[in-house]
Amino acid sequence: MIKGIKVKLDVIEGMDYYWKATSEKEKVGESFINDIASMPEMSYTYDDEFTSESVRRALSAVSNRERFTSENKKEGRFWNYNMWVMEDLDYTDMMIKPVKVLNLSALIEKLNGEENKGDYEYLEVIFVPGHLDECYIVDNKLIINFFMVKPDLYDDDKVFFGEAPLVDFIEGKLKELLTK
Repeated sequence: MIKGIKVKLDVIEGMDYYWKATSEKEKVGESFINDIASMPEMSYTYDDEFTSESVRRALSAVSNRERFTSENKKEGRFWNYNMWVMEDLDYTDMMIKPVKVLNLSALIEKLNGEENKGDYEYLEVIFVPGHLDECYIVDNKLIINFFMVKPDLYDDDKVFFGEAPLVDFIEGKLKELLTK
């Protein structure tokens, strides 16, 4: 039986500082970038092609205003997404605000009506700056690529993931998580 759903934004909060500081031409230290790259939540995006070194290289290049040469499509997309969110920090704030106040407690009752093969009591929804994949499911965790969050430009109360409202997307993926 599901007792709670925790939304984790640690990486996004760190990246919010990084994006703002970098866009204001402040120097973001390598130690901060390394801290971001080594956060446990970021490791869910890592594989043979995309590693903590990929994150460090891309963020360092952005921060130092250096040319970035990606070794693969995942690194290139990660670098590109980071450049994109810094172009319009007001839009980035529109992406961050709804996830900061995301309350998924209404989903608990719905999810308790589903099969729970992992016999999970607590679920985690983790937002990370990703690359190509929209999300990952690992054990009781749903890891969401923050760059794919789409706020409605005309209604602050609406936010989408792809074509679906964000909460509906999360509900569908949490149901999938429970049946794995």
